[in-house]
Amino acid sequence: MSRITLSRFLIEQQRSANLLPAELRFLIETVARACKAISHSVNKGALAGVLGEAGTGNIQGEAQKKLDVIANDVLLEANEWGGSLAGMASEEMDLPYAIPGQYPKGAYLLLFDPLDGSSNIDVNISVGTIFSVLRCPDGVTEPTEADFLQPGSRQVAAGYTLYGPQTMLVLTVGNGVNGFTLDRETGSFVLTHPGMRVPAETREFAINMSNQRHWEAPVQRYIGELLAGSTGPRGKDYNMRCVGAMAAEVHRILVRGGVFLYPKDGAERPGKLRLLYEANPMAFLVEQAGGAATDGRECILDIVPTGLHQRVAVCLGAREEVEIVTRYHAA
Repeated sequence: MSRITLSRFLIEQQRSANLLPAELRFLIETVARACKAISHSVNKGALAGVLGEAGTGNIQGEAQKKLDVIANDVLLEANEWGGSLAGMASEEMDLPYAIPGQYPKGAYLLLFDPLDGSSNIDVNISVGTIFSVLRCPDGVTEPTEADFLQPGSRQVAAGYTLYGPQTMLVLTVGNGVNGFTLDRETGSFVLTHPGMRVPAETREFAINMSNQRHWEAPVQRYIGELLAGSTGPRGKDYNMRCVGAMAAEVHRILVRGGVFLYPKDGAERPGKLRLLYEANPMAFLVEQAGGAATDGRECILDIVPTGLHQRVAVCLGAREEVEIVTRYHAA
């Protein structure tokens, strides 16, 4: 039986389900090619001299790694010329990236976190690329920041590439979630995880416990119940996992189940994760896989962005667990 490559999968989606305009299919394939190049740089590591600090900072005031800059440049250069995009926005850039004038403009906007979890690079732990695709508003040929400020419910595609023991691309175009593994011998992403679903039953959770002193009461209550294990109100023991890269946390949830939380750290810190580059695409994926995603109070995909680098609290994963957290916040 022949293997289904990403290109074949997308073409079949375009033909049978009529979900993918050719322009969007080409865009996803271009992003995938860029992620292969990023994977190569990540895998080379110290051999290519790409580890360590870049000596620059991003809009969030975070020190950039060399691979942050490399991954950002790879995605920009790969996607600027193809004619699918009206503009791009990156977690690593202050403002939207305008498509150079010599290239044709397209109907879509691409947003991305070029290297999620980059603090893991130097210790050889999984990192990833997260991306989101929106339609550019009708009639707009030179998109401004305001054109990117669309709720996550308007996404037409989203995904991530995880650079771990295997390089995997996990994708949704609005009709479920499918995972593709990079075959390095052929250079193709091959469908290996069709129809991914978040397992309903879970015994795992992921959260940064070092911030516990800052959490609001509903999160303290929920995590306290999990830590109480089989002698507590949940009646079973839980394991805690925390990788420090959202792509890895979500991938584990899609494969093995569980819940991931990055809550508010007090009134002055509404959340750490970026709505447009991290929370929205991951919420879209998790909901398409049968899970749920909220900020503790409302569905993440319903939040109307107010800024390009807006941060939000995140709780996503198994639907029952997310609903409990949300209910505790409403009490």
